[in-house]
Amino acid sequence: MLLAIPQVLSRAEAASFRQALEAAEWADGRGTAGYLSRQVKDNAQLREDHPLARQLGGKILDALDRNETFISAALPLKVVPPLFNRYAGEQSYGRHVDGGIRPVAGTPHRVRTDLSATLFLSPPDSYDGGELIVEDVAGAQSFKLEAGDMLLYPANRVHRVAPVTRGTRLASFFWVQSMVRSLEQRTILFQLDNALRVLGRDVPDHRSLVEMMGVYHNLLRQWSDT
Repeated sequence: MLLAIPQVLSRAEAASFRQALEAAEWADGRGTAGYLSRQVKDNAQLREDHPLARQLGGKILDALDRNETFISAALPLKVVPPLFNRYAGEQSYGRHVDGGIRPVAGTPHRVRTDLSATLFLSPPDSYDGGELIVEDVAGAQSFKLEAGDMLLYPANRVHRVAPVTRGTRLASFFWVQSMVRSLEQRTILFQLDNALRVLGRDVPDHRSLVEMMGVYHNLLRQWSDT
């Protein structure tokens, strides 16, 4: 399931992020890449322990906690603290797959990467190129979202970032370990939750809603790793 979630950050919040990031000191993005990805990665990143990364990452985590669509789709158990990258001057990231386990910098903790997320921070008309291209059995899909919007997608998908030929592309990216490991089961739960929300709005007094909610939570109990 590839899901675009609008306005995880407001346009004004995304603009304030850009202003702060444009003045930051950036490092070579290959420092956090695996031995194969390092060969195709050409971007800049904010250091994981940079105070600005921690400050802005905390704001993103707070926004995710308030976002019902993200909670419903991801069923998050753990979220790796958000990182930040920058592409400009023909920089790109070739075809790669995210690692299955991600360490949390400065801690002994490890997170299984069930889901990847890219939160776009630059308006799409401010740069050329820079599309996030995700491959699956149906072919490649290209995404270039509005500032503040986020793409959530399975971390086992091959993906890449097209060269940025004009302007600067700023984004945050991170990984999620879900309470439900299976993509198929998460998709069923997300669809059921969406249906329950619609029915709760349209026919709030229908007696079957309680039984259907019971089905949702019984499936969650059965499929959850926790």
